[in-house]
Amino acid sequence: MSGEHGLERARRLLALPEGWLSPASQGGYALRTGRDRRARIMLTLDEADFRALTAAPGLKPRPGGGWTARVGSTAGPAPEAGRPSVTEGLRTVMQPDGEAVERRANLTTSAVAWLARRADADGAPWLTPAEVAAAEQLEREAEAAQRGPGLTMRWDALPGARSGRGARRPEPGDPALAAARRVARALAACGPARTMVEQVCIRATPLQAAEQSLGLRRRTGKAVLKQGLAALARHYRLS
Repeated sequence: MSGEHGLERARRLLALPEGWLSPASQGGYALRTGRDRRARIMLTLDEADFRALTAAPGLKPRPGGGWTARVGSTAGPAPEAGRPSVTEGLRTVMQPDGEAVERRANLTTSAVAWLARRADADGAPWLTPAEVAAAEQLEREAEAAQRGPGLTMRWDALPGARSGRGARRPEPGDPALAAARRVARALAACGPARTMVEQVCIRATPLQAAEQSLGLRRRTGKAVLKQGLAALARHYRLS
């Protein structure tokens, strides 16, 4: 399926009480309007169509597998061309006491992965391999830090976090706190782009939403993010 008319029909079908999407056996995504896979496939969508639907109306995981439209969403205009896809949903995170809790997260492509597939005016990749690797390393460190106490999300509040040289050595047996300090030092190395890097790489904020929250003009966020990731790569000695 392709074209604006096909996308509008897909949005209308997803707005039905039993409209849902699932991966198709022959590739792409199958859209059904029944309770299970025995329901007839109404449309078959390709990857571009799926990304457009994740942006508008937005998708959420379906208890029986696949995705449905976000609660309260209605068919609307197609998203701006080139916007990263977003599938809002819940991700399970382990707490220090062993309890599993669910937190809202982007379940599909991150802004960094999206930018890594794009090219600049000269045809070169928008992000270098070192910048992509730096973003992935920061994400891993943040995930390790979030297994510890709640204060690990307040990177600036950590003792000795503002300077790599003067930082107090982490206590033995506390890897979450050590990871949080590494995150604090890495974010500090990003300079003015710190908040953008934190929003995109740690909080999984879509690029356009990060621009809005930081008061940036549309389509300028990727330049700020690249600036921060370049500094982050130097901090990690990847470039």
